[in-house]
Amino acid sequence: MRAAIHATATALVFASMPVGAHAQGISRQEAIAAVFPGATVTAERVFLTAAQLKDVLARAGTDPASPLVARYVASINGQVVGRAYVDTHTVRTKKESLLIALDAQGKVRRIDVTAFEEPREYQAPEPWLRQYRDRTLGDDLGINKAIRPIAGATLTARATNAAVRRVLAIDSVLREAGGRQ
Repeated sequence: MRAAIHATATALVFASMPVGAHAQGISRQEAIAAVFPGATVTAERVFLTAAQLKDVLARAGTDPASPLVARYVASINGQVVGRAYVDTHTVRTKKESLLIALDAQGKVRRIDVTAFEEPREYQAPEPWLRQYRDRTLGDDLGINKAIRPIAGATLTARATNAAVRRVLAIDSVLREAGGRQ
C-alpha cells in the first residue's frame, strides 16, 4: 500500500506516529525535512517476501523484526534523491527507533534517534552516529572495524550497527527487486 504525501502535508502523518513515551531527539518529520529539504516525500509500507527476508538476513547478518517495512521516498522534480527507513528494535530491555536516511545510491546520509526508552546515558550521541555517513553495507561495517565503539553503551552501539546493516540490506534488496529508487 502506498500513500503519496507532499512535503507540506507530512506534518499530519508524522504527528500521528508514536515515538515512545521517553523519546529523545527529533521527530520523524523534522528529520526528513532536514535530510531532504524541499523534497516531496512518499510514505510507503512495503511487505518483504520470504525470499527477500532470507536475502536481508544473509546480507546484514541480522533478521528484520517484521516483513513490514516503513520507508519514505524523497524526490525533487520527479527524481528520487533518497529514502529513509524506520528501524525499531530493543537495545537492552526497551525500544529504540531510528530513522536511517540514505541517498539515491544507497549510502547512509544521516541517522536520527526518534525514540529511546533506555536511560538517556545509554543513547548514542550524534557525533558517534555521524561516523555512518557515506557508508555502504560491507564486511567492514561493524563495531571495532569501521565503526568505533561507545564506552559504556556497548548494547546501543551493537543495536545501532545492526539496524544500519539491516536498513542497508533492505534498501539494496528492494532496489534490486525494482522498487522505487
